[in-house]
Amino acid sequence: MIQRPQNVHAQYHAHVYFDAKSTEQARALCQTAATLFGVTMGRVHQKLVGPHPHWSCQLAFDSTQFDALIPWLDTNRNGLNILVHAQTGNNIEDHTTHASWLGEPATLDLSRFKA
Repeated sequence: MIQRPQNVHAQYHAHVYFDAKSTEQARALCQTAATLFGVTMGRVHQKLVGPHPHWSCQLAFDSTQFDALIPWLDTNRNGLNILVHAQTGNNIEDHTTHASWLGEPATLDLSRFKA
């Protein structure tokens, strides 16, 4: 079963995944989220970055923004898959135990977090 996002941490990231055909859709989604909810939008990466197996754009937000942002992202993602994870300072746990999905989950490359 896909783990759905829950507001149980102080800080979060949402990574909106996209490909060449959906770049502008993802950019518009992230820009609109930043405008509507005051979240911080990162770069639109048209390459693999970090543990992410797809191109992505990061949204950084906190628990006070979570309850409005997450349902909006789910309603407006239009087929895009989104990883939502806590920012606790433990990268492995943040991207596994504290990770959830809007859409279909992807397999992350966690090897970059191992010493």
